[in-house]
Amino acid sequence: MTALRLFDTHCHLQDSAFDPDREEAYLRAQQAGIGLILAGWDQESSARGVAFAQQHRNCWAMVGLHPHDAKAWEAHWPEQLARWVRQPKVVAIGEIGLDFHYLHSPKAVQEEVFRAQLDLARQWDLPVSIHSREAEAETLAALDEFPGIRGVLHCFTGGPAFARALLDRGLFISFSGIVSFANAAEIRAAARMVPWDRLLIETDAPYLSPRPWRGQRNEPMRVVRVGEVVAEEKNVAPEEVFRHVVANTLQVFPLILTDAKNWQD
Repeated sequence: MTALRLFDTHCHLQDSAFDPDREEAYLRAQQAGIGLILAGWDQESSARGVAFAQQHRNCWAMVGLHPHDAKAWEAHWPEQLARWVRQPKVVAIGEIGLDFHYLHSPKAVQEEVFRAQLDLARQWDLPVSIHSREAEAETLAALDEFPGIRGVLHCFTGGPAFARALLDRGLFISFSGIVSFANAAEIRAAARMVPWDRLLIETDAPYLSPRPWRGQRNEPMRVVRVGEVVAEEKNVAPEEVFRHVVANTLQVFPLILTDAKNWQD
């Protein structure tokens, strides 16, 4: 079916940080057998992600409004999202959620926009990619209003208790390069307890490069290192992690399978 070895389930290759070498970063991931899912965070980035995915093999897109930009939500957003999700290679609504650390948008606005996008995803039977920072209780409360919602908590930064609450609600959990940081003991503990059938990994590139590249611009091919760290925590070979991640990615984002004819042989 495909030679893909792994997926970077959440990255931002359309970000301006990749303007000097976007194609080269894409090709490095392809040479490593990595499929890419590009997450949008506002109108421009969502449109750019969709366009890039449609022009490249082994690449798919998510569209949505990030909590930082929730204040930009206007009446046209549901219609815009509806147009995007009807296009080829759009597989989810994301990145959406809550971020109470920076508060670039007011809390009440973030919660309203998060719920609006959860509601649209449920109407359209699409998975979501959720951002949650310093908002665990509020994230869970919003999810409880939409039972049966499918998706993933991306770039997980909590501990085992938050992971268990998400698993109990049917979500998948994705680990980023943060899992390799020296001060991430709680995240590694969560990685050890997340069952194989709910585990994903990502880069969140251009952010959060894993060690030994911490502080440098991240890129999709470094998802391999994230998988290696998770494998160390679970005491298995990295290929065991990669195998489960591929299967789980197709479970979370089943529309990828409709594009199977375009996968690299």
